Amino acid sequence: MTVPPGSGTALFTDRYELTMVAAALAEGAAHRQCVFELFARRLPDGRRYGVVAGTGRLLEALSEFRFGPADLQLLARVVDADTLDWLRDYRFTGDVDGYPEGELYFPGSPVLTVSGTFADVVLLETLALSIYNHDSAIASAAARMVTASAGRPLIEMGSRRTHEEAAVAAARAAYLGGFATTSNLAAGSRYGIPTAGTAAHSWILLHDDELSAFRSQVAALGTGTTLLVDTYDIRRGIEHAIEAAGTGLGAVRIDSGDLGELARQAREQLDALGATGTRIVLSGDLDEYAIASLRAEPVDSYGVGTSLVTGSGAPTAGMVYKLVEVDGRPVSKRSSAKESRGGRKSALRRFKPTGTAVEEVVHPHGTAPAAGPHDRVLPVPLVRGGAVVDGAADLGAARERLRAALVAVPWEGLKLSRGEPAIPTTFHTE
Repeated sequence: MTVPPGSGTALFTDRYELTMVAAALAEGAAHRQCVFELFARRLPDGRRYGVVAGTGRLLEALSEFRFGPADLQLLARVVDADTLDWLRDYRFTGDVDGYPEGELYFPGSPVLTVSGTFADVVLLETLALSIYNHDSAIASAAARMVTASAGRPLIEMGSRRTHEEAAVAAARAAYLGGFATTSNLAAGSRYGIPTAGTAAHSWILLHDDELSAFRSQVAALGTGTTLLVDTYDIRRGIEHAIEAAGTGLGAVRIDSGDLGELARQAREQLDALGATGTRIVLSGDLDEYAIASLRAEPVDSYGVGTSLVTGSGAPTAGMVYKLVEVDGRPVSKRSSAKESRGGRKSALRRFKPTGTAVEEVVHPHGTAPAAGPHDRVLPVPLVRGGAVVDGAADLGAARERLRAALVAVPWEGLKLSRGEPAIPTTFHTE
């Protein structure tokens, strides 16, 4: 996570969190033991499941959550001197438990549980929500696209359609969601995600003719490259591509038009020219529905940009961060429109012997219902006494965890059509 010079991540915080801390310190309530939970009251419209993403980024940001001299100078206009002294020495010393990254979540799932003093944990509200709401939305959209692609690789290429830092986070979430590669080099550097990319239409237009552009690209990148063939006329572009690279050309990319029809025509033309091994890559305003509609076409991979980095219609996961316990006493908001359940909670997921998930059971912490031989407790320790638990931020493990979780979802829960959550959530009160 990139932060301003001389600063940690502590200013990724809403002002009211600091004014609450100041008031709590003044009245002596700052050190009361509290539990906050991060959860979604409902899934975005039309979604059957959500994907937990952002855990690794939150844990990284938590380690940098410090108020430096420049931060304190700014905050001198916000809080009193005693609060500034407290912030100067602030280090998160509480505990964090949560669904491991890459796990599925459903309405009411206690995705993250943060416990410690009120002052300790209230400061993390904005940081946790901004990361989880963004990353979970992107990963959930990515997972739907991966399912729709039926095993064909997907390239994340949405950097130019979002904020520069959001682009890196989106690439990470997309990779967690099952995408094969990203075009974003910062994501490759920070997270070890494989990168891919060759040339844009500007490369073709730079040259006096299309054939010259293709020959130059092949000379620089080899015959395994991908040539963009839709700048002018696609049929002529494919002829030029094979003339420039030979029948061993790696791939052609089509970025506009009736993609299904153009893919069929391209496959026939490539095969007729002897380029039977040349792959076809499609891009251009694709989302999970467009990808699903192309499932029967001769497509080898897809490039997805705008719809992915905007959550494909659900740019936020709709998660909230609520106080549920004070000094061991359950508390809850009772507004009819925004009701929450008091008390710290945990959850387990029930499975058939075949491995199919059948139910999410949310229950009071410490009073778990009887678990069957195939059931699994969902929350795991992420932070203890302010220290991150080893392995809690493993992106590769999260990617594999999601793959396994989706295999366990009932088949109807993977449909792109509207419907109920893939599995029901049951709330135990005791």
